Amino acid sequence: MSDNNPVGELSLRTQAMPCDANAAGDIFGGWVMSQMDIACGISAAERARARVVTAAVKEMSFAKPVKVGDTLCVYTQITKIGRTSITLSVEAWAMRYLSNKRELVTHGEFIMVALDSDGRPTPVPPSA
Repeated sequence: MSDNNPVGELSLRTQAMPCDANAAGDIFGGWVMSQMDIACGISAAERARARVVTAAVKEMSFAKPVKVGDTLCVYTQITKIGRTSITLSVEAWAMRYLSNKRELVTHGEFIMVALDSDGRPTPVPPSA
């Protein structure tokens, strides 16, 4: 995790909208976490070449709010590959609305598990 530059690959970009916010204009933490989960799912599925599901979320903390209009940029980095699991470090950065200011808003660790067509854990193949 870096306070100046994102670590990992840009896996998802989306704009925070009014329907994702509370009355004060702060985006719900659950929405941010959902976007992080989607980004991890994309990265893990590409690496596993299989369907993946979220098995665990660890060490998640929110440092700054996301506001309506901000662009949420989610960066993922695979840190460990187990037999059927993929662990990712994930950072969410806010590009502040109508500015070039970028701030780290939250980070965490997600563990995804690869599944076969019957929904059972399946081995993650060696990297190509």
